[in-house]
Amino acid sequence: MIKIRQGSIEEVVALSQRVSEFYQPYSEKIYEDRLKQVTHLILIAEVDGVQVGFKVGYQRDSAHTFYSWMGGVLDSHRRKGVATKLADAQELWAKNQGYLKIYFKTRNKLSKMIHFGLNRGFMIVDLIKKGKIEDYRIVMEKVL
Repeated sequence: MIKIRQGSIEEVVALSQRVSEFYQPYSEKIYEDRLKQVTHLILIAEVDGVQVGFKVGYQRDSAHTFYSWMGGVLDSHRRKGVATKLADAQELWAKNQGYLKIYFKTRNKLSKMIHFGLNRGFMIVDLIKKGKIEDYRIVMEKVL
């Protein structure tokens, strides 16, 4: 059974170092700098007491917008509903806090994340050209 709970920056940093897509995971300082003085939520997913995924988001751009910034699931626990449970919990929390929309950015090469967003009702709202075409950022948004 998948358990979702609030977590800490330290837990996220440790997990992110084990997520295969993250070539250079962010340090605790980057998380602290990004999250200080803004409303934020850190979620940890556990299976049988073992941490297997995380999702971090914070208020950004306006009082009614929540940015789903970072998230990941260990390869060993993919396709088992972990990302869905994390996203469900984050969206429910954001809605209950009064946010009207939620958005995230992903890279063009991460097609599974693009499909995940589309399947959850997100729409592509912008493309940020940065680096090579596979690294272009896809911005996806959902009304809560």
